[in-house]
Amino acid sequence: MYRSAAINFHRNLFLLQNQTQLAKRVTKPCDVFLNHRGIDTKRTIVSLLYDHLSLLNLRPFLDNRTMKPGDKLFDKIDSAIMGCKVGVAVFSPRYCDSYFCLHELALFMESKKKVIPIFCDIKPSQLRVVENGQCPPEMLPKFRLALEQAKNTVGLTYDSSKGNLADVVTRAANIVINSLIEIENEKHSMHRPKTPFHF
Repeated sequence: MYRSAAINFHRNLFLLQNQTQLAKRVTKPCDVFLNHRGIDTKRTIVSLLYDHLSLLNLRPFLDNRTMKPGDKLFDKIDSAIMGCKVGVAVFSPRYCDSYFCLHELALFMESKKKVIPIFCDIKPSQLRVVENGQCPPEMLPKFRLALEQAKNTVGLTYDSSKGNLADVVTRAANIVINSLIEIENEKHSMHRPKTPFHF
């Protein structure tokens, strides 16, 4: 009898600790937001990058891993973008067909956050915002501007027919880490008191 009570106690304590850790993780802003077209890249590069960054104790945001039932889609995504430090935009052949992808990219560019592009099975010159009925016409100029800014940002390229997925994930994770270090160093140098020069 005592043994089963002790087992139940430990089981409940374990569950409570896991829920507490999960709640802390959910309430903290993410370090990096993974912007991507799910049907092209979620099961490959994006999930692997999410797992790799998580193993490094970073807090990446990936919609299907971070959001839970009942979350308001735009509220959760927009607040994650505004709260993150770095964005990774994984461009793919059907990326520009998605209103959500373009909305997220535009929000990144407007907030002046660092975005690391990964061009997956597509060249930057092939990316175009088209009028396909998916996006309100008044949003098209904003989306085109954001896409042009991203296309003119140095990024990684990955060709799934010849490339090594592990290499591009590792390179992307290293770039994210270095970017986060740079951001922290800049933040600390801005808060450092300026010392006058004495001659």
